[in-house]
Order: sequence, then C-alpha cells, then structure tokens
Amino acid sequence: MRILGIDPGSRAAGYGLIEATGNRLDFIACGVIRVTPGFSFGARLQEIHSGIVEVLARHRPQQAAIEEVFMAKNANSALKLGHARGVLMLAVMQAEVALAEYSPRQIKQAATGYGNADKEQVQHMVRVVLSLSKAPSQDAADALAVAICHANHHRFAQGLTGAKPPIPTKGSVR
Repeated sequence: MRILGIDPGSRAAGYGLIEATGNRLDFIACGVIRVTPGFSFGARLQEIHSGIVEVLARHRPQQAAIEEVFMAKNANSALKLGHARGVLMLAVMQAEVALAEYSPRQIKQAATGYGNADKEQVQHMVRVVLSLSKAPSQDAADALAVAICHANHHRFAQGLTGAKPPIPTKGSVR
C-alpha cells in the first residue's frame, strides 16, 4: 500500500511517501512544498494546493495521512496552519484518496517509541526505519513519520481482526 504522509505548514508543507508491504516499509519520495515569500496568504495557499496536487498526480498514493492541528502559542499562526491544512486535505479528498488524521503525539510515538520526542529524534528514527543514507529535512521527516504512523495503525488494525481494516470511502475523513 502506497501511503502519503503530510506535515502541514503555511510556509512549508512536508510530504513523504512510503510503500507498506506487511511489516516492510520502503521509502519512495519526500520533499517540501515551499511558498513564495511576499505573496499574499491566499496566493500561498494556492501554491500549497498546487504542490500537493502535483505530488498526488505523480505518486498516486492509495491512502494519505495528515497531522492534526495542535494548539500553537500564537493564535494567528494556528489559524494560518488550519487554513493550510484545510487546503491540503481538500486536495487529497479531490484526488479521491482515503485520508486519516493523527495527533503529533501519536506520530512521534509511532516513529520513535516516545510521544514527546523532539524533531531531531524523529529525523533520526525516520532515517533508521526507512534505511535512508541521510536524514531528510525536518518537514519531510515529519511527513514520513506521519506515513509510518499510518502504516503502523493500519497493520495493528489488520492484526486485531485478521482482515484488512476498512478503508475510508471517498469524501470521508477519519
């Protein structure tokens, strides 16, 4: 199963793709969608949308997962992050790819075994788990950690029932 992980951001949105086959996780691609400084906020959202649409078309994931919004210190930053996250979610749903959401704690727990891990620990463990020659950028590593989290949750649900877990239908979000 090809999984797209997304780390939302209003200035830089990370993406990471893995292939999950049984207990094996293989790296496919990762990167960061960066917006043009100085553009209006609406134009930056359009750039984020266009970037993820391109990633979806190029890699054709079967499922996607995105990090939930966390409460930031600055309310304005949290609102902008929410807008960017909404644009990313919309693009995934328009591509008719099943979408799951995970909290930052769930993602860190799945990637490192510790729910309060820092960004460097996440980067390191993503590199180890996916056998990468070097650590990806923080945004890309976070996105790969989201994909790893989804693969682990999918395998766990499959193991409990002995059957494949239901895949959300198009238009649904879990």
